[in-house]
Amino acid sequence: MAQVLIVKAHPLDESQSYSLRALKQFVQAYQEAHPNDSLTYIDVYDPQLPVLDKALLEAQKSAKKGLPLSQQERELLTRFDAYTQQFLDADKIVIANPLWNLQVPSHLVAWINSIAVVGKTFTYTKDGPVGLAKEKKLLHIQANGGVYNGADPASNYIRSVFAFLGLTDIQSVYIEGHAYAPQEAEAILQAAVEELTNLAQTF
Repeated sequence: MAQVLIVKAHPLDESQSYSLRALKQFVQAYQEAHPNDSLTYIDVYDPQLPVLDKALLEAQKSAKKGLPLSQQERELLTRFDAYTQQFLDADKIVIANPLWNLQVPSHLVAWINSIAVVGKTFTYTKDGPVGLAKEKKLLHIQANGGVYNGADPASNYIRSVFAFLGLTDIQSVYIEGHAYAPQEAEAILQAAVEELTNLAQTF
């Protein structure tokens, strides 16, 4: 039984998001093909998701030095560590996000910062950094208003950061061009859904 982590990176719901509509269809197809797998959802817009701000960095620094922590700092680090562990426990990760201003939403970056942790998901060696999450699989679903064929900065960021963590099995499906051709938006979405439905059988 595989553990699948579903990462929703859009503040709206599926009625207003192409990426979340596609994600829903993928999940339905995946569950039919893999009924025994366990799915866990993360909403990166959850206010409990820690961000790398002054409070978190100072708490991490104090913990590393073995200094006393306040209750607020302990709770903050506990939440951060829980996201890291959730990623470590997953066998497969599915991320669905829009392309905004050529980049992923900032809240998705905050989640990625919680899983890119030295000593847990990557380490430093004399030959450079080495990813420790080599056995995991990633599916990236992204809705683009324009057509970039995976060459946009957001797609490159997702591929590079997860490759940095050691992943080699990284697949991407794009719903793109719907802003350029709104009259074809549903057809564009359905083409991506068909691709995702097929991919669900083997992912």
